[in-house]
Amino acid sequence: MLRSPDTMGEAAYGRARVGWEGCTVGDVAEELEPDAGDEGHVVLATAEGAPYASVRDRPIPREQRRTLGKALRKGTPRSSLGEWGEPPDRPDPIDQLATIHEGRIDWLVPLRVGRMMASPYGYLRGSAGVMARDLAGLPATGITPVIGGDAHLGNFGFYASPEQQLVLDMNDFDEAHPGAWEWDLRRLSASVWVAGRENGADEDACEDAVVACCASYRDQLWQLYEQPLLDRSFQWLDREQLLELASTKALRKRIDKASSRARSRTSDRALPRFTEEHGSQRRIVEEPPLITRLEEQERESLAEGVDRYLQTLSPHWRRVIGGYTLVDIAHKVVGVGSVGLRAYVALLEGSSPDDVLFLQLKQARRSVIAPFIHGDSAWHAHQGERVVEYQQALQTVSDPLLGWTTVDGRQFYVRQFRNMKGAIKLHKIKPHAMADYAGICGRLLAKGHARTSGASMIVGYLGSSDEVDVALSRFARAYADQTERDHERLVKAVAAGRLPAEHEV
Repeated sequence: MLRSPDTMGEAAYGRARVGWEGCTVGDVAEELEPDAGDEGHVVLATAEGAPYASVRDRPIPREQRRTLGKALRKGTPRSSLGEWGEPPDRPDPIDQLATIHEGRIDWLVPLRVGRMMASPYGYLRGSAGVMARDLAGLPATGITPVIGGDAHLGNFGFYASPEQQLVLDMNDFDEAHPGAWEWDLRRLSASVWVAGRENGADEDACEDAVVACCASYRDQLWQLYEQPLLDRSFQWLDREQLLELASTKALRKRIDKASSRARSRTSDRALPRFTEEHGSQRRIVEEPPLITRLEEQERESLAEGVDRYLQTLSPHWRRVIGGYTLVDIAHKVVGVGSVGLRAYVALLEGSSPDDVLFLQLKQARRSVIAPFIHGDSAWHAHQGERVVEYQQALQTVSDPLLGWTTVDGRQFYVRQFRNMKGAIKLHKIKPHAMADYAGICGRLLAKGHARTSGASMIVGYLGSSDEVDVALSRFARAYADQTERDHERLVKAVAAGRLPAEHEV
C-alpha cells in the first residue's frame, strides 16, 4: 500500500494529484486543520503523529513525489513567490505589536520596544508575528515540513554538540512548527536584504546575497534529495567544514573570531562573570533590568519546576543533572523577540564549588505561525515540549540537556545557558562576505527542512533553474522596504506615546 506524502493532509494531497488550483498559506491551513468535533480544540500531544506511526506501508517513491512537487507550479508559479505589496486592509503593525505584548512582563515591554527601535533589522527580529500575518495571504505550495518559523540571519550560530565539538546551525526554535517552507526562506531572504542595507551595501550587493542564499538552499536540497533518508540525518557543519565552505577571507576571519569566543562561553568560564560569593555559597549577580533577583515564593516554584524538568530527560542525563544541587536562580532578559517573556538562569553546583552548570528556563508560548496552520482549533499539549521536539528535528545535533517543565501554569523549555553558544558578527561585514555567509545559512536551512520531510516535493517545485532565487530577491527587496516603513511607524508611535520605549545605554 502506498501512503500519501507525509508533509500534506489527505485533502491537500488530493489537490496536488490533480493539479494544484493555487492557494495561500491560509488556504493550506484550512486543508490541514484537524476536526475539532464537539470538544473544542484538538490537543496535539506530540509534534510527530500518525504519518510516522508504522513502517508497514510503503511511501510513494521519491521520484514520484518530485513529480508531484513540479506539478504544484501550475497553481503556484515560481515567479509568484516574489509577490509583495502592502494590502489596503493590512492591520496596523503597531496594534499587532500591542497584541504580541499581551501577557509579557509589563515593565520589560519598553525595553523590547527600545531594542526594536534601534534599527530596521532590530524591528524585523521582534516582529515575527507581524510577518507571519503578512505571509499568510501570499502564494504557497502547500508543502509543510517542520520549519524554524523565525529563520532570520541572527538565528544561526555556534553551539556545542554532545561530543563538545563546535557546530553551526539554526539555533532558535521558539516559533518552530510545521508550516510552509516558503515562510522560512522568505524571512531569511528579507533579513539578508535588511541587514545588507544596514551594513552599507548597495541594492545590487543585497540582491547578490539573497540569490546566494536561495541558490545554496536549492543546491543543498538537491544534494540531500539524492541521498538515503538515514544519511540526511547525519549532515552537520562543524567549524572546520565551515572554514572550507567560506570562500572569502573576510568571512573566514570572522568565523575564527566567533568560534574562539564561542569556545570560551562555558559554565565554568561564566562563574566569575555572573556570580558572587554570598555568605557560604555563590549567587547570581543582579544587573537590573537585565538580571533581577526573585521573591522566595517564585524561586521555590521554579526550583520545583527544575525537578519536574528532570523527568523529561533521558535516564542517563537525568542521573547526571540529578547529581547537581540548585544554589540560585534569577530572571535574565534575552534576545529581542523574547523580551518580556519569563526567562530564568539557574546555577547548579556539583560535588565541588568549581563544578557548576548554568541552565536556562525560557517561557514557551504558541508559535506565531500556528494560527495560520491550525487556526484556533489545535494546540500542542505543552509548548515547551513542542520547542524541544522541533529543535531536535531541525538540528543535526542538539543540546543533550534539552527538556521542558511547567511553573505556575506557564510552560517552559530548558537548555544549557552556556554551551559554547556564539554568533558570527555581521556588523560592517563586506558585501562579498555577506553573500558568502547568506549562502551558508541557506544551506543550513535546507538541511533542517530535509531532515523533517518534504525534500522531494520541494526539489520538484524548485527545479534546477534560478527562477525561485530571482523571485525571492524581488520579495526580499519589497519586504525590506516594508520593514523600513514599519520601523518608521514604530518610531513615530513611540514619539506619539502609543508605545513606551526604553533605550539601553
